[in-house]
Amino acid sequence: MKLKQLESMLGQLQQFSNPKVELEQYPTGPHIASRMLYTAENSFGDVNNKIVADFGCGCGTLGAAASLMGAEQVIGIDIDSESLEIASLNAEDLELDINFIQCDIRNLVWRGPIVDTAVMNPPFGTRSKGADMDFLSVALKIASRAVYSLHKTSTREHVKRAALRDFGASSAELRFDVPRLYKFHKKREMDIAVDLWRFAPKTNQGN
Repeated sequence: MKLKQLESMLGQLQQFSNPKVELEQYPTGPHIASRMLYTAENSFGDVNNKIVADFGCGCGTLGAAASLMGAEQVIGIDIDSESLEIASLNAEDLELDINFIQCDIRNLVWRGPIVDTAVMNPPFGTRSKGADMDFLSVALKIASRAVYSLHKTSTREHVKRAALRDFGASSAELRFDVPRLYKFHKKREMDIAVDLWRFAPKTNQGN
């Protein structure tokens, strides 16, 4: 599938009508979602015919992108039932077969790699300190090939150090930065610069 076609299809998806600030629910737009999964497949072969997990899937945009890019199986995981309802409707609208699980990522009891690739737009940890690192730690335990994750540019060195030293990644590669991805409405509008990372678990050091 071509990048423009993928972005166009993702643009049809329903997003949060009332995002929960306490869960840091910010939609992953079609522009970045399409480029995340297009890069994962066309640069590394991490999607097509692979089992892909979408951590904190929200409305299911990343999972839908993985399915459209040829994933053999997609699993969307989120703590919020309302988000999963939207994600299920989105998958149905695009006629995609995606399995959804409601649970807290940090409470997953899976042991060892059970998916090939994990993709995620985790909470940035501004409301729940360390949430972004919790997501990354779990993802690196269950993915055998790669983890693709969005993180605030301001945490770049911390993210890389934690992944390599503490969470069992064999490599941490900054794929590209995404300026002005999120807009937070407080006293004034503020843009947040974001990086897309690809992490390789130690179980797959040769890739």
